[in-house]
Amino acid sequence: MTIAVRERHILGISGGRDSAALAVHMRQTRPEVDLEYFFTDTGKELEEVYSFLDKLEGFLGKPITRLNPDRDFDFWLKEYNHFLPSPKTRWCTRQLKLRPLEQWLREDLDAGVVVHSYVAIRADEPSREGYQATHGNMQVHFPLREDGISRAGVIETLESAGLGEPEYYRWRTRSGCTFCFFQQKIEWVRLMREHPDAFDEAKGYEKTARDHGSPFTWSQGEGLDELSAPARVDEIEREFEQRRARLLARRRVNPLAGNVVPTIDDVYGIDETAAGCVICHK
Repeated sequence: MTIAVRERHILGISGGRDSAALAVHMRQTRPEVDLEYFFTDTGKELEEVYSFLDKLEGFLGKPITRLNPDRDFDFWLKEYNHFLPSPKTRWCTRQLKLRPLEQWLREDLDAGVVVHSYVAIRADEPSREGYQATHGNMQVHFPLREDGISRAGVIETLESAGLGEPEYYRWRTRSGCTFCFFQQKIEWVRLMREHPDAFDEAKGYEKTARDHGSPFTWSQGEGLDELSAPARVDEIEREFEQRRARLLARRRVNPLAGNVVPTIDDVYGIDETAAGCVICHK
């Protein structure tokens, strides 16, 4: 007698465009897959992220499980001696994103359940690896890549579903925490304007970190006090607009690419396959 192996199918929603498009795409092309949607909530997300999650839940007709860490950001900040997370020391990803996910799955994985994880890596991200399986019973799949869906296709998928993109894309490139250290300086300026309370909270964390000897600031090379000075804000905005104008002047019109608006990463020539983390930003 053959004993059937129990399986689970999970799809992480970040609050960004790619993971949302993957959820829509899976519902439309693989409706037979009984997906569980999850969102790892640090408690420091943008308000627009929560609004978009509610909207996406309505389309999917299924709840998005919120995975909350058993210890919050303030706890882990103290554990790391008030050193802010940084691209080289990404303890926020490890403790507030990956740890809750692994705790959610551990019992089933150890019991022999095969967990299929669907990750939003696009076809135009050939070098991006995505979330790596940490257990022998986990299998990772990349449907967007497999089905040839690029960034233009992601945007088209969301538009055709009546969802559109999350509202924060009009001023910011990625989802994630309000004080994500992967933000460009122009994004910090815009955070200050869009969510002044969140910007002030980030300044407070930075001051506490400095008081405890942390060598890191949220934005490379300067603290938020310096960055938010009026003259510095003007300089950042002027430099961004100059870069954007040069990019648009160099771009050739490609009717096959669709109407994809240049992102902040495009303007600064940043490889989005190398910046950020899959759990947060996809």
